[in-house]
Amino acid sequence: MVEKDPSVRVRFAPSPTGMLHIGGARTAIYNWAFARTMGGTFVLRIEDTDPERSTEENTQIILRAMRWLGLSWDEGPEVGGPCGPYFQTQRTETYQAALDKLKAEGRVYPCFCTKEELDAKRAKAEAEDGGYAGYDGTCRCLSKEEAQARIDAGEPHVWRIAVPRDRGTIQFDDAVYGHMSFPAEAMDDMIVCRSDGTFTYNFAVVCDDANMGITHVIRGDDHLSNTPRQVLIYEACDFPVPVFAHLPMILGPDGHKLSKRHGATSVEEYRDRGYLPEAMVNFLALIGWSLDGETTIIPEDVLCENFTLDRINRKDGVFDETKLEWMNGVYIREMDADTWVEAATPWLAQAYADGVRVDAGVTMVPTPAKEEQEERARQTRVPGDGVDVELWQKALAHVADHPALFRAIFPLVAERLVRFDEIPAKLSYLFWGPNVQLDEKSVAKVLTKDGARADEALAICREVLAGLTGDWDEDVTMEACKAKGEAAGLKPKQLFQPLRVAVAGNMVSPPLFESIKLMDMADVLARIDATVSAVF
Repeated sequence: MVEKDPSVRVRFAPSPTGMLHIGGARTAIYNWAFARTMGGTFVLRIEDTDPERSTEENTQIILRAMRWLGLSWDEGPEVGGPCGPYFQTQRTETYQAALDKLKAEGRVYPCFCTKEELDAKRAKAEAEDGGYAGYDGTCRCLSKEEAQARIDAGEPHVWRIAVPRDRGTIQFDDAVYGHMSFPAEAMDDMIVCRSDGTFTYNFAVVCDDANMGITHVIRGDDHLSNTPRQVLIYEACDFPVPVFAHLPMILGPDGHKLSKRHGATSVEEYRDRGYLPEAMVNFLALIGWSLDGETTIIPEDVLCENFTLDRINRKDGVFDETKLEWMNGVYIREMDADTWVEAATPWLAQAYADGVRVDAGVTMVPTPAKEEQEERARQTRVPGDGVDVELWQKALAHVADHPALFRAIFPLVAERLVRFDEIPAKLSYLFWGPNVQLDEKSVAKVLTKDGARADEALAICREVLAGLTGDWDEDVTMEACKAKGEAAGLKPKQLFQPLRVAVAGNMVSPPLFESIKLMDMADVLARIDATVSAVF
């Protein structure tokens, strides 16, 4: 049992410049799980200081993704809290107050060097001195009187931290990487306030974390190079330095940084492809962390009781979508029918809409090549896309009005699903009515192959199905068909594969007779008749 520490305060601070990336989602999960394990506080802060890309729409995208994942925050947008506001653009006064204190204590100084002067110094250092070592402190030597006179004259200037000359090596103990050490001489007098009055990221984030009482900063290791600079700012402002925990990167299967070439990269893309939030949280948590080195399926309550920073791996993690699909399938199979119907409703509605749009009679459809199938699998399909509003509302209503039907469908596909976006392709045949789409490859391999005797098989099965009345039993019916088939010299595969193609359109479908029982028998018989007419 992990010892609780309610004083723990962590934060997730995304920039609303786009969707919530998978890497950011893992960072959010680690912060959230650590806060829950420790009995502490999880803060959500929006770092919206990029005026061109930070938008309200992007903020809402992030909040939606967080809510979908189930990462409830204790303080932040929409819930408030004692340390607000929780948007950086609304916290400028706190940055100014910190800067004024630094000015009063002589820990910052104005710098009047122009961009052209700095560029020239950089070029000269790179050409003659073996490399640029940072700002050379030219304006640090100005007297207070001269500096103030130039400010009063309206000369543009920035404010820089005066890093103590006698500052020794910058050291801290990272909760993931261990002891870290950076030479102080490599840290120049960094800018904390620009000439236009805006504040730099390193200064703003330190002020925010300090003013919000953040005790542990858990973030990606791309921020590791910022940390020694931020430590200097903490010290200059007399703020307590938090515990840092830097997370290794998430790589694609090829060992390169995760990007679009590996598939979807945002949380909402995975949501729209039919992954469950519980599976995503479980999967992302295990990219770089483990419970015991063996357990793979970790429910959220277990994660939130056992997440500790010392079990984070220093190695870069690998995003293995095959493992994610497997894990998602496990979570699907563990659902009960009611929960499944509720969660899968958009895709069930899509299956219905796809089904009722099938053309009357028999349609031959080409079998997609393997490459095309793989490409389709990589593409996100948002349920409802390509469906007119009236039909979509009808489809949603059909799911809502027939709960028993869709509950009965669940056991037919539970063992065969890894994502919800597979549902339309697997189940649309249930809603074709008397119509059927015949897969060309299935027709060639099952119905028209020499010696298949598919027309005889369909005639036998049709006779049995046509004679059914009342609440018939699928196993009894299948055995009756089998007996007639055997009497005619047909093996079960010869008998049932043609029926499957005639009813479901191809060689692969959920259990055949269980599916037929969920359909209108008149439609089933009509499909058999239409297939016979079209093929033989």
